[in-house]
Amino acid sequence: MATEVKVPTLGESITEATLGQWLKKTGEAVKADEAIASLETDKVAVEVPSPIDGVMGEQLVAEGENVEVGAVIARIESGNGAAAQPQATVETPVNPPGAGENIEAREAPAPPAAPEGEEEESQLTLSPAVRRVVLEHHLDPSKIKGTGKDGRLTKDDVLTAAKAHKTEAPAPAPEPAPAPAPVRPSAAAAGERREERVRMSRLRQTVARRLKEAQDTAALLTTFNDVDMTAVMEARSRYKDLFDKKHGIRLGFMSFFVKAAVLALRDIPSVNASIDGDEIVYRDYVDVSVAVSAPQGLVVPVIRDVQALSFADIELAIADFGRRAKDGMLKIEEMQGGTFTISNGGVFGSLLSTPIINPPQSAVLGMHRIEERPVVVGGQIVARPMMYLALSYDHRLIDGREAVTFLVRMKEALEDPMRLLIDL
Repeated sequence: MATEVKVPTLGESITEATLGQWLKKTGEAVKADEAIASLETDKVAVEVPSPIDGVMGEQLVAEGENVEVGAVIARIESGNGAAAQPQATVETPVNPPGAGENIEAREAPAPPAAPEGEEEESQLTLSPAVRRVVLEHHLDPSKIKGTGKDGRLTKDDVLTAAKAHKTEAPAPAPEPAPAPAPVRPSAAAAGERREERVRMSRLRQTVARRLKEAQDTAALLTTFNDVDMTAVMEARSRYKDLFDKKHGIRLGFMSFFVKAAVLALRDIPSVNASIDGDEIVYRDYVDVSVAVSAPQGLVVPVIRDVQALSFADIELAIADFGRRAKDGMLKIEEMQGGTFTISNGGVFGSLLSTPIINPPQSAVLGMHRIEERPVVVGGQIVARPMMYLALSYDHRLIDGREAVTFLVRMKEALEDPMRLLIDL
């Protein structure tokens, strides 16, 4: 008897997704709650679990097809799948390039059954991001120890294993001289110019559409200021060891900026507001969307009620979002909402930018790289670690005076972090 696998509820207002990848092949044994497919939504990748123990049956949807919430995408057959297990390991182990004997092995009759322990390892379920890195580095995931939840592999696990493999692997011994492969002329030598067409992911399509809608709808304007980061850097240097020892997390710059933004948003509430029809919605809470880089693109998880959080709470939340974004494990509800966005292009080396707001929010703060620049302090020219700040805002709601005042409040708090403690 077969059990249907349906597209789960994906979150508020999300009715459709794209089947990004099948994580199990027809005939493979699956366990209840084990991921069998990955769906791409407008916000994140979502794994579809098996509802029962059994064998992967018919797959009704091809990779790349759009599916609606509640649609049946596959069937799980009852049974243990013992007969199908030897086939299930075809894709998981990744062989080094040029290993001709593996082709022969696939064409040969059924190989001898592996020991039970090896069978379990060979059927690891990999997230799309982890699977991609495994393929790129030609690694066997069953030989890598996972540090994620329930021992699952993370992207960092695979990258660490790849680095160790390159360091430890001796130079390969020369093989018996086979017939030399024909030398293919390079594209440049042959005068060829190549193009590759790759279908946009649903996330990238959504990002493109929303950013263009923001430009078409909002009256966008950006104002700038610069901040002397000396005081923040000294505070981090002085307390980072104690902070890490007490809270188990590194003290970063982002928590200072989030706390400073909370103070500035209290003084300038319109920056934390939004337009709804012909009404303005003001809020007495602050939910900060933090832009995080993920394999499938930029995602913006939300830290809620930051006005009530400590430095440690903020750093722990950001670190957790960063790890789960890399592994494609963020949840839909964690991406929804948000009243104000902070984007740190400085981690990629950006000196200056004009970020675009994330509707229906009315403003976004852009952080940039810190670099020493000559500034005048007390009549003397000195080198100081400076950062440019950019605030893009919807001029329909926020006046220029309010935008400039907001950045000045942030500048004052960051250059004198004591203000963050005494709420000044």
